[in-house]
Amino acid sequence: MFKMHMSDALISPEVAGVMGAVTTATLGWCVHKAKSNLEEKKIPLMGVMGAFVFCAQMINFTIPGTGSSGHIGGGLILAAVLGPIPAFLVLATVIAIQALFFADGGILALGCNVFNMGFYSCLVFYPLLFGKLMKNSYSKKRIIIASIVTSVIALQFGSFSVVLETLMSGRSQLPFNSFIILMQPIHLAIGIGEGLITGAVLCYIHSIRPEILEFVNNGKKLSYGGSFKKIILSMVVLTGIIGGVLSLYASEYPDGLEWSIGNITSEEELSYEGQPYELSGSIQKASSFMPDYSFKNNEDVKIGTSVAGLAGGTITFVIALLIGIVISKIKKLRRSY
Repeated sequence: MFKMHMSDALISPEVAGVMGAVTTATLGWCVHKAKSNLEEKKIPLMGVMGAFVFCAQMINFTIPGTGSSGHIGGGLILAAVLGPIPAFLVLATVIAIQALFFADGGILALGCNVFNMGFYSCLVFYPLLFGKLMKNSYSKKRIIIASIVTSVIALQFGSFSVVLETLMSGRSQLPFNSFIILMQPIHLAIGIGEGLITGAVLCYIHSIRPEILEFVNNGKKLSYGGSFKKIILSMVVLTGIIGGVLSLYASEYPDGLEWSIGNITSEEELSYEGQPYELSGSIQKASSFMPDYSFKNNEDVKIGTSVAGLAGGTITFVIALLIGIVISKIKKLRRSY
């Protein structure tokens, strides 16, 4: 199983600090908005969809003819089901869990990874592009086209941000022109793959309970019922299958970022020394109980991957659910005063 996000070595401590501050401020703004706008019946979906995205990200799909692979970011799926603000909070939870417990993505790079994967998909292009493309028509064809177009554009901005962050960090091993020429085309292909997967998931939800989808609901209150429970149950089952079984069959090719780095440096990851990197590494070593989605002793890799998928999905479900519950409690307390 390959790591999927930016490592600490790609960015300088200064860039890490700036992006960490920007991402923290964005998260704070989202929490503030969610205290007023979070739909209580969306809270179970925060847990379920967060777990689904965690497990779905473990499945890298091969990009034919390239020797590379990609995985979904999940921001668009979350935004379409939960709304953009809860989606960003849940995706940040997913990425933080990956970094802390599975050593996927650096601790210093956490702010960059959350911003690159969540800001554009959840907060920018879902409302500004996907919502406009879906206006007045919810056909399967429209959902799939809107999913592909939005995924491609959001991923182009996200991958370009990675290139800019490495440039501002002074990573001379990755010249701007060489890096961008590799990063943008490969993430165009990955974006198409993500769009198809996103479209399929949204079409499935739309076929059972369309008003669960934020772009169909238009602010109306949800009600529990048989079809709502069916969505919850089916997504739980699908998440278990993806995390526990399908994750074993993920592509072994490096992802788009690793592939781009490898084509320039002949290495899939850079290495960097210094106190901030050593501190970040020691924190991650202490916090990650299944680094690289496997047991620490590297025995029985397949079982380790299954356990990591199920454990990560469960942790994400619990934490995302708790975030929703806490925000809902704060919302009720504010109303009581």
